[in-house]
Amino acid sequence: MHAQSSQKKLPPKVFVPKGQWIVGSSVSYSEHTENNYDFLIVEKINADGYSFKVSPMFAYALKDNMALGGRFKYGRTLVRMDETQLNLDDENQFDINNIYQLKHSYSAMAIFRNYIPLGDSKRFALFSETQLEVGGSQSKVANGEGEALTGTYSKSTDLGFGVAPGLVAFINNYTAVEVSVGVLGVNFGKKRQVTNQVETGEQSSTSANFKINIFSIGLGIAFYL
Repeated sequence: MHAQSSQKKLPPKVFVPKGQWIVGSSVSYSEHTENNYDFLIVEKINADGYSFKVSPMFAYALKDNMALGGRFKYGRTLVRMDETQLNLDDENQFDINNIYQLKHSYSAMAIFRNYIPLGDSKRFALFSETQLEVGGSQSKVANGEGEALTGTYSKSTDLGFGVAPGLVAFINNYTAVEVSVGVLGVNFGKKRQVTNQVETGEQSSTSANFKINIFSIGLGIAFYL
C-alpha cells in the first residue's frame, strides 16, 4: 500500500482587495528654448515652447487584484519658431521663419488592471493596464507675419488599444507612486485640415507598436481607498 500525500494549493496573495477604490493622477510639464542651435541638416534654430499633460484616473476592484475603471487625458503643446535654416546641400538651403503651433489633445479610455504582488511585500507590485481609448486633437499652425500670414487648422479623431505594464510602490497605507510604460498599441486616426480657410485635406492612418515606447512613460500618484 502506498501512502498518498496531498499538497494544499495556496491562495493567491492579495495586494488590492475586492471592493477597493483607486483614484489618482499623473502630471507632466516640460519647456525648451533653442538659441542658434544646430541639429543635423537643421541650422541656427531659434525657438521656444512647452508641453503640458494631465491624466486623472479612477478604478474599482471587482475582484482581488483586478480593477476596472476609466482614465482621462488632456495635453497642450506650444511651439514658437522665430528663425530656422534647413541646409540639404550647398544648392538647397531654405529659411523657415515665424512659425507658431498650438495643439490641444484630449481622450477618454476604459482601463482594466491586473496586479501581481512581488513576493510577500505589501508595498510593491507589478501591474498590467489594458486600455481602450477614444480621443482627438485640435491644432493650428501660423506661418509668416502681417499680410503674408498663412495658417492651417487641423482636427483629428483617434481610436486606440494598448497595454501599459508598470510598478506600484506604497509610501504609506493609502498613497502609492506608480510608474508605467507603453509596450503595445494599435491606433486608428483620421485628420481633416483647412489651410487659409480655403484649401481642405484629409488623412487616415493606422499604426501598430509592439516595442517599448520611451515617450509614453507615465509617473503619477494614486490613492487606494
